[in-house]
Parts: sequence; C-alpha cells; structure tokens
Amino acid sequence: MQNEVTVSYATDILRITNKKEVVKMSRINPELVQEKPRTHEGAMAKRITKEQELRRSVMSCMLWESDFYEDGVSIATRIQDLARELSLSTVSGIAIEARDKMRLRHAPLWLCVAMAERGGKIVSETITHVIQRSDELAELVALYWVEGKRPLSAQMKKGLAQAFQKFDEYQLAKYDRQGAVRLRDVLFMTHPKPKNDEQAAIWKRLANNELQAPDTWEVGLSKGGDKKETFERLLKENKLGYMALLRNLRNMHQARVNTKLVFGALQEGAAKSKALPFRFVSAAQAVPAWEPQIESAMLLAAKQLQRLQGKVLLLIDVSGSMAWGLAGKSAMNRMDVACALAVLVREISDCEIFTFSDQLVQVAPRRGFALRDAIVQSQRHGGTYLGKAVSALGQFPHDLMIVFTDEQSHDIVPNPANKGYMINVASNQNGVGYGKWTHIDGWSESVIDYIREVEGAA
Repeated sequence: MQNEVTVSYATDILRITNKKEVVKMSRINPELVQEKPRTHEGAMAKRITKEQELRRSVMSCMLWESDFYEDGVSIATRIQDLARELSLSTVSGIAIEARDKMRLRHAPLWLCVAMAERGGKIVSETITHVIQRSDELAELVALYWVEGKRPLSAQMKKGLAQAFQKFDEYQLAKYDRQGAVRLRDVLFMTHPKPKNDEQAAIWKRLANNELQAPDTWEVGLSKGGDKKETFERLLKENKLGYMALLRNLRNMHQARVNTKLVFGALQEGAAKSKALPFRFVSAAQAVPAWEPQIESAMLLAAKQLQRLQGKVLLLIDVSGSMAWGLAGKSAMNRMDVACALAVLVREISDCEIFTFSDQLVQVAPRRGFALRDAIVQSQRHGGTYLGKAVSALGQFPHDLMIVFTDEQSHDIVPNPANKGYMINVASNQNGVGYGKWTHIDGWSESVIDYIREVEGAA
C-alpha cells in the first residue's frame, strides 16, 4: 500500500538576544497531501501501487473501448504511462498473464509496445510469448505505429521473428488479411530465420501471395459457397473450431443447417473447449431458439471444473454502470459477464446468490440461463451501494464471499466478515476492493481457478 506523499520543509529561526539566551521562534512544517482517490460514484477508494493500478486497468480491458465512466483513449494512455514507469519484468508478467489467463489479445500487445520502447532481452521474449495467433504479428506492428510510422526497435524485430516460427501454412493463410499491415510486410521487416526448408518454402509463398487457402468457413463462403452446405461439410469433417461454432450459431440458424450436426458439435466439444462462460451467454443472445442446447453445453463445460469448498455468498453488482457494453459492436455487457461467472460458481459450490444496486436482494438458486435472468431482473439498475450490501451479508453464515463488481461504490466498503474475494470486471482507475479483501482483476474463468487454488492451499 502506498503511503500518502508528504513534502516537508522545516526552518528553525534563531534569535540571539545575547550570549546566554537563545530563543527558538518556530518550526514551520506544513504537509502537502495528495488528494485521496475516490470512485467515480464518490466513495473513498483505496490507494494502491502502480503495479496494482496497471493490473486493474489491463485485466478487463478491451483496448480502445470505453467503460461507463472512462473513455477508451484515457484507459489506453494510462496503461502506457504505467507500463513505462514499472520494471520490464513486472510489465512482462502482466502482459503474459493477460494473454494466458484472461485470454485478452490487444491489451497484452499494447503492453509490448510500451516495453519495446525501452529495450532489453525480456522484450523480445515477451513478444514471442504473447503472440499466439498469426494475425497478432501484424496487429502488434499496427499498434506500434498508432501514432505514426517509425522503425521497429531491435527487440521488437527479434520477438516478431521468433514468433513467426510458431505458425504453419494453415495458420498463416487463415489470418493473412488485408489491412494497413499484412503478414508479408512483417516478414520483410523482421527477416526471420526458418527452422527448416519446409518453413522457408512457406514463407516464400507468403511473400509471393501464394499461400494455399485454408479450408475454413470464411474461405468457403468467400468463394460463393452455399452457407448450409459449407457449414454442414465442416461440421461432418470436424473442421470447425469450438469458438467458431459458437460465433456462427446465428449464421447456421439462418442457413437452416442440420440441427443434429450443430447440437452434436455443441455437446461433443464442450468439455474440452475452454470457452469462457460469457461465450455461451453471447451465443444464446444471438440464437434464442437454441438456448436449451447452448445452456446444456455450458453446464457440461462447467462440470469439468473442481468444486469450491465451504459455504459461498455470491454478491453481484447490477448497478447502471454494469449494463455498459463490453465493446461497440458487442451485445454483451459487464452484467452479462458477472452473470456468466455466477452461473459457473452456482455449478461448483454450495452458494447463496445476492444482487446489489440501491438495495440488497436475494436471488432464487436457479441454474443456467434462468439464473442469469433472475439476476438481471432482481431489481432496478440504479446506484452502487456495495458497502451497505457487504455489511448486511456479514450477518449470514458463510465461509467466503465473492463479489463481482466494477467497484465504483457510492459508500465506504468495509472489510469482509470472513474471507472475501473482490473480482473487478472493469478498467476504472480507482477501486474499493483492497485491504483485507483478496482483490482479483479480470473476468475469465481463471479468476475462479485462482480462488480454488487459494482456498485449497489454506
């Protein structure tokens, strides 16, 4: 915890009235104190370290997308400023965690941009690790040039060159998209060394725009293929990834794809999909007619997780700010994310579920999408009286309390009565869930994994 910054100055004024008498006039020592941080709703926020501030800005960040209280440019600027102040090892760790655990794509790349300006072997190593999809090679360069073209730093070139070796022809061709920066441009700028003759030949085809087109739904439809036939063939041949399946359910529904094939793929791939809970919620929003089958897949995926031990109180923020969309084109909002995580916790724990906004409301222990509906409809989406809710819940028997919120409380939030986990699902600068709370930033299922690990080690 950072201490308040004080600037002190002292002046002892001595008046020598004679050789025997010394009179001490005064000691002037005023304090210049930093303004105490507050949430956007006015409650006193916790003063945190710069590392904690960077984590809370990154782990829920959809880069350039605005939150309810803060615009996307301000958030991106804060991330860059903090990344430039902290050690390279600290920034590297946050970038890797954001990519691996929170499955974010652009925010980790943005951290790599800040690192590249400083140099050091850790820069190239971090870039190589963070780039896990071939289109991220070009996206990183585009982000590096967001304020204008400039030469790539030596470590950025090295990191990009090493990352190039990860991808085969299918992966390169799949994401070789038209844009301001293309994969062949990155190839020419970084001059990677191929691992073998086969890779050298692939890169030559990339340079000549001669990569073999991958067998994907995008390619099939771009060639004028019939949607129904294309999707059914890919499903039969098991060539449609699970994420692509979830994202394309609306297209399949509209094309009247054989539902036996679609529902079979949903069930068969759920357990190993590693799909985030909100992916299923988003898919159900896109195709309400298939909600039962999507829900079944979501619950099947949840069953693969180990249970949380003890009695759990789940407290979910349904204030107005939580209804703000994740991204401009997304139908999902942060309340949906919180609901998806609540659905997951409901499946793996003995829990009671509450919502808070202007008041505290207990929610019926439903499952799946019925629980999501109950949470959203539990009360009016108004203020953020988190402190009042936590105080009231402290009287309920429990082993641990888990709160999903953007932390922008109206009132002061007390310490938890027992173990408390504050899960921050937004990128606002200040928050309240520190002190005796175990504070977690982000909204992938990894936050639940973390709680399980901590509780298991206790």
